[in-house]
Amino acid sequence: MADIKPFVCVRPAEDVVSAVAALPYDVYNREEAKEVVSKNPKSFLAIDRAETQFPDDVDTYDDRVYAKAAQMLKDWIADGTFIRDNRECYYIYELTMDGRSQTGLVACASIDDYLNGVIKKHENTREEKELDRIRHVDVCDANTGPIFLACRYPAELLTLMEEWKNAHAPVYDFTSDDEITHRVWVVDEEEKIRTIHSLFGGISSIYIADGHHRAASAVKVGQKRRAEHPDYTGKEEFNFFLSVVFPYDQLTILPYHRIVKDIKGMEPKAFIGSMKFNFELMAMPGFPCKPVEKHCFGLYVDGEWFHLKAYPDIYAGKDSVGQLDVSILQDKVLGPVLGISDPRTDERIRFMGGNHRLKDLAAAADETGGAAFAMYPTSMEEQMTIADEGKLMPPKSTWFEPKLRSGLFIHKLSD
Repeated sequence: MADIKPFVCVRPAEDVVSAVAALPYDVYNREEAKEVVSKNPKSFLAIDRAETQFPDDVDTYDDRVYAKAAQMLKDWIADGTFIRDNRECYYIYELTMDGRSQTGLVACASIDDYLNGVIKKHENTREEKELDRIRHVDVCDANTGPIFLACRYPAELLTLMEEWKNAHAPVYDFTSDDEITHRVWVVDEEEKIRTIHSLFGGISSIYIADGHHRAASAVKVGQKRRAEHPDYTGKEEFNFFLSVVFPYDQLTILPYHRIVKDIKGMEPKAFIGSMKFNFELMAMPGFPCKPVEKHCFGLYVDGEWFHLKAYPDIYAGKDSVGQLDVSILQDKVLGPVLGISDPRTDERIRFMGGNHRLKDLAAAADETGGAAFAMYPTSMEEQMTIADEGKLMPPKSTWFEPKLRSGLFIHKLSD
């Protein structure tokens, strides 16, 4: 059963919270991060991506970059940018986007739950992508970006949260530049804290929705600290990592589209014709094609949009992974037709989140004479089923919106 515990939070002072709260570190490249920080020096991105504090000839992974991040965190705590709560609490975090809200609990999850499979993943991680965050967490002695988790909430927990929101004023209430409203409440009553911890203790499975690499990095730092402290009790803060746990049915998953740089030397008509073996094909003259149901795709190539619908026999009898749209596209088009055998490493393919417009996909394809595939979103139920079966989804299968903010909640690993 899950151990989702309260923690002593380091968080922004109310008068600077909107400036500090930042999108996750991996949303930006170095140039973009530097531009954000130059416009807003109080953005937490200055700490999350501390290379922004150095000339471009200093490597992103230089030891000085991590030391700078740790020092800036200490400085911002010392100068009052961040405050520290005086006891362990839970935090209710509500995000509202386009009139739709999702409300989760900010807490700390157990690394043992990750290791023993109570916290389930649906995606493999790559060690080279973990190393940066391992060093950042370890040197800063803190988790600074929460892992996005989801589960089936008990009704009692949903009621408790709603009643708390109605009876208490939020400590934060602001709208970020991307028009997402963020509201936070501190749950600091001992009885409620015990109840929340007990209710989570009755949950057998929690799912990583987003942040697999951050989760893996946080767990490895915890394991490193355990090795350094062989007398650890399991209660130390390094045994836990910062998370926000949402009810799974409140989440919005957007599609993760595919852009291919070229069509492997084929004439557009021949490429389009090759689709007919596995898909019903319909031209969409003058109209972008947004798929409206599972097993359908929008294809853009050479200035034209087409609607593709997979023939049932190409996925009938497949397992839960094989029936995913991203798997069908990989198995029937990207691999055999376009020669992209490993989308994780092939430089001919790029991915575009579902927050982009279809005309953005078309423009990206036109830049290189390639093709774009507009996808239908994977469902949260599909993701949970695959995780329950111990299977893994193809890369870039889901795009969650809205994104959690970094710097809103900080979990120190030691005093």
